[in-house]
Amino acid sequence: MTGSARGIGFATAKALAARGANVAILDLDLAAAERAASELGEDKAIGLAADVTDRGAMQRAVATVVERFGALDVVVANAGIAARGATLRAQATENTERILDVNLYGVYRTVDAALPEIVRRGGHIVVISSIYAFVNGVGTAAYAMSKAAVEALGRALRAELVPHGASATVAYFGFIDTEMVHKGIDEDPLADRIWETTPKPLRKRLQPEQAGEAIVRAIEQRAPRVIRPRRWVIWSVLRGIVNPLIDKRFESDAQSQAIVRELDARGDQEQPTTA
Repeated sequence: MTGSARGIGFATAKALAARGANVAILDLDLAAAERAASELGEDKAIGLAADVTDRGAMQRAVATVVERFGALDVVVANAGIAARGATLRAQATENTERILDVNLYGVYRTVDAALPEIVRRGGHIVVISSIYAFVNGVGTAAYAMSKAAVEALGRALRAELVPHGASATVAYFGFIDTEMVHKGIDEDPLADRIWETTPKPLRKRLQPEQAGEAIVRAIEQRAPRVIRPRRWVIWSVLRGIVNPLIDKRFESDAQSQAIVRELDARGDQEQPTTA
């Protein structure tokens, strides 16, 4: 499981370990991965350093897991990053490319490295998408691009793995109470005004433990998708109707366009990414 030393990843690892699974915690920070693994118990978990932008590192991680536990039955491609809101024009080019490299190609590399074992074992893959796969990503174009592509990857895998007795789940999360949300949204000076453009019922946040438990239940059921908070299900189902209306609102609403202009003026500001 990538990106699993904290947040949704660690919550999922804990839920899996509680059910008796052996878990591999993969993270950029080896010390953090090993600490997380030690919390689950040395007999149940190992911590490994792995960078999802490095194909060789992912291949080595899969080999290590198979050597340690004898097999790999489930892979959760969870690693992801975001940047503070800015238009595509204002966003630093290196940020946009980094987000795509981690959130899209990192998921692909994770899946690609694990596929031989998943097929051999009739296993299961979980890819972490987002509500931004079907919500207008104004101000977060790179993130939305990556998550929409991950959705497409997961759906294709679901069909392609059937002949092998394997399966895949696409997980769509809204706002989870993680460090990424705190740094990427809460600390943004425009946060309050951006929140005002989001319908109040959709602002609800879940704890990482709720997201992790939802992922594990989806694995147990080999579900094609999981969406949390559940209230986003309606938007997903009606996206073909709702999205054109929302897109038109972004174009014509004065408050929304005022925010866009401020996001567009951030080209000369520091734009750190956050995991």
